[in-house]
Amino acid sequence: MPVGFWNDSDRERYRAAYFDDFPGVWRHGDWITFSERGSCVISGRSDATLNRGGVRIGTAEFYSVVESIDDVADSLVVHLDAEDRLLLFVALTPGARLDADLRDRIVTQLRTTLSPRHVPDDIQAVPAIPRTLSGKKLEVPVKRILTGTDPDVAASRGSLADPSSLDAFVEMGGES
Repeated sequence: MPVGFWNDSDRERYRAAYFDDFPGVWRHGDWITFSERGSCVISGRSDATLNRGGVRIGTAEFYSVVESIDDVADSLVVHLDAEDRLLLFVALTPGARLDADLRDRIVTQLRTTLSPRHVPDDIQAVPAIPRTLSGKKLEVPVKRILTGTDPDVAASRGSLADPSSLDAFVEMGGES
């Protein structure tokens, strides 16, 4: 549990992030799976949902489907609400290419396992999916970067496992 945020001297952002849902009770908001070895995988925000046409699913469910596909090592989905565009970014396994066959496999798997409404409007390959040092995917910061927020405001590169993983999204800027 973090004890505060940088540049939040009145602790307003901190309280809003962790205590607004259940006053007086800390709520972090991540789905976590523990392995038999005692390690864990943080798979996404429990409150991060995709809502297209009234059909709601958690991003963790989405990732479970996409990342079960051969050639996909990691993924990140962003819903641009104002445009109602669903963007899927995939980091591929070594030697894999995001060709028509892989796109079709992704679309088919999402359509049949989740719903036709959750088929992405665009699928793009990126070198890496940005994650924090603790393994959390940066869905909200990436969405903010793609909608024009200054990357230095949207995310702290010092908190990333791979600071260069944001570069592809910064280059896309508001172009997505």
